[in-house]
Amino acid sequence: MAAAMERRFFLSLLPAPALLASDPGPRLRPALCAYSFRKELESKKMTYEDVIRYAAEHKLDGVDLTVYWFPSTEDRFLYGLKQLAYKLGVEIYSISIRTDMCKRPGPEADKELAEVRKWVDVAAKLGAGHIRVFGGKVPKDSSDAEAAGWVVQVLGRAAEYAGGKGVILGLENHGGITDKAETIVDIVKRVNSPWVAINLDTGNFKTKIYPQIEMIAPHAVNVQVKVEVTEDGVHAKSDWDRVSKILVANKYRGYLALEYEAAENAMQAIPGHLERLRKVCAKYSS
Repeated sequence: MAAAMERRFFLSLLPAPALLASDPGPRLRPALCAYSFRKELESKKMTYEDVIRYAAEHKLDGVDLTVYWFPSTEDRFLYGLKQLAYKLGVEIYSISIRTDMCKRPGPEADKELAEVRKWVDVAAKLGAGHIRVFGGKVPKDSSDAEAAGWVVQVLGRAAEYAGGKGVILGLENHGGITDKAETIVDIVKRVNSPWVAINLDTGNFKTKIYPQIEMIAPHAVNVQVKVEVTEDGVHAKSDWDRVSKILVANKYRGYLALEYEAAENAMQAIPGHLERLRKVCAKYSS
């Protein structure tokens, strides 16, 4: 007993980093992207409140709210979502927005920056610590290298504002300037901000899928998993076990959010995929 008390007293004197030095182990948390119900949201057959309730009913930890069909960004709507999510035990941990940062310095780049800042404010009000952003398309009269430099500038400026609100910007591998893993990693490294990382989408690479996922995994702060992938024109089932092993090897701790885009009706197909997702998350969490 005396020895145990002495040990506790000794630990209480250590600085906080020493107490947290050990690896906490992997943790994958099941979540759902609102984009999975894009048809239902666009047609107003579902609301964002319905998405949150659906996540709670299917025992998910969080939701990534794609904002394309938000009816409003007024406080009444945002705080209503936040309250509902809190009461149901579901975290609104991320929002997903459209951006195109391949803009030359000037009015267009400034407009893009203003749009990101607007959504940073929305994320902060919702309590979301992450925003999924796109790099955009390379203009025909520009090179990849030049466009990547523009993304670095816009993203860097956006990060300064986002960091002040406690929101991380996750640049997604979404074609265009982020079509290749090495390019998106290079952009994130050049921005060199703790508030910029990668939003990994497991279905967006079209060649060397898993090697490219492995390349960006060390920089991932959010993961959106697809049911299917297409590699060199060949369709296949997405290997969630392989993806999870890559993430665990790179010490990822965070969400795996289903972003359903397959042909089968979402209302019919998604429950089965969520059941599989919960099992995968449990399997690879300590």
